Amino acid sequence: MSRKRKTYSADFKAKLVLEVLEGAKTLNEIASSYEVLPKNLLNWKKQFIENISLAFDKSAVVKEYKEEIAILQENNDSLAKKVGTLTIEKDFLEGKLVSSVSSKERQAMIDTEHKLSLNKQCALLQISKSSLYYEEAIPFSSEEDRALLNAIDKIYTESPSYGSRRITE
Repeated sequence: MSRKRKTYSADFKAKLVLEVLEGAKTLNEIASSYEVLPKNLLNWKKQFIENISLAFDKSAVVKEYKEEIAILQENNDSLAKKVGTLTIEKDFLEGKLVSSVSSKERQAMIDTEHKLSLNKQCALLQISKSSLYYEEAIPFSSEEDRALLNAIDKIYTESPSYGSRRITE
């Protein structure tokens, strides 16, 4: 079973490093009294000493962050501009497509192997998803079928109150 890794706050680390720098207690005494590894104390002390100049020159740190924020803001603005352009182009092409192409042709444009979902493709082409699955009824082709339909029509015209059972009889 593994032990959960402990995390220490910056204030706690600073307090311990200051105790080490005072020199009243040894490094091992401080480490054992706070239940911290001596190696951690050495690393924190080293990090503290390397960055001690930041305590007196805050403008250097702020300047770095301001530059980073400016770069990120620039990137964000250019991406927002690109998204706006693409949205306008998409709307324009969508309008042209819908007005110039019949719904049957737009149905033929659906690609089931494409990364876009069928719902999204249908929305972009402005067609109903159910129209993809609709199959037209097969027209009657034989003379016998046509004659039967005419006979049913004649019976219904003569007696509109008949239901399907009486017409079948």
